Amino acid sequence: MVFGVLLAGGVGSRMGNIEKPKQYLNIADRPIIIHTIEKFYINEKFEKILVLCPEQWISHTRNLIKKYIGETDRIAVIAGGDTRNETIMNSIRYIEENYEVDDDTIILTHDSVRPFVTHRMIEQNIEYARRYGACDTAVPSTDTIVRSEDGQVISEVPERSRMYQGQTPQTFRLRKLKALYESLTDEEKEILTDAAKIFVMKGEEVHIVEGEVSNIKITYPYDLRVAETLIQTEQEE
Repeated sequence: MVFGVLLAGGVGSRMGNIEKPKQYLNIADRPIIIHTIEKFYINEKFEKILVLCPEQWISHTRNLIKKYIGETDRIAVIAGGDTRNETIMNSIRYIEENYEVDDDTIILTHDSVRPFVTHRMIEQNIEYARRYGACDTAVPSTDTIVRSEDGQVISEVPERSRMYQGQTPQTFRLRKLKALYESLTDEEKEILTDAAKIFVMKGEEVHIVEGEVSNIKITYPYDLRVAETLIQTEQEE
């Protein structure tokens, strides 16, 4: 079985003075989160699509799904956790409580504010997770990356040809992800930025799925303007 997990727990603090989290802002007259859900909903490989959002936004999210997608039992909206990885663990608990999972059960995680994920990326994530157990979507870095220990002086300039920019989806065998997460110390959990890092910290291979430059994460007001242009381009094709 394959489960889609859409992470919608952000509050949009970097978007500026807005009244609601950024995933509920509109592009092309539809909420960003709906654009993203639709990319997964049309893929029949998903047993269930889980949308994890702040508890106070659950009812609103369900209403949006009903309005734009319709009544369906293939989508469930549940509460996220305090951190990204706790949110993913909430999704795993839901799956274990409602389905018979095995070693081949796949969980595909994706940012709800990346509405331009493609069918090819989703399909390759599922394929690679089945083949290797863990994969992450990334694109080669086009900019030189610099590292600074103190935020003021450059400490290192890594070789650009070896640098990638991480995106999502990130896809894993469910039981393996859960076991590795539960093996982490509290100190290790504090430095996590995403689920792929759990595998890397434990010496497990994470294979790269080629992403797309257009698979942007809508974070700043400028991103909204770019998203509107991308949506218009998609509609004209």
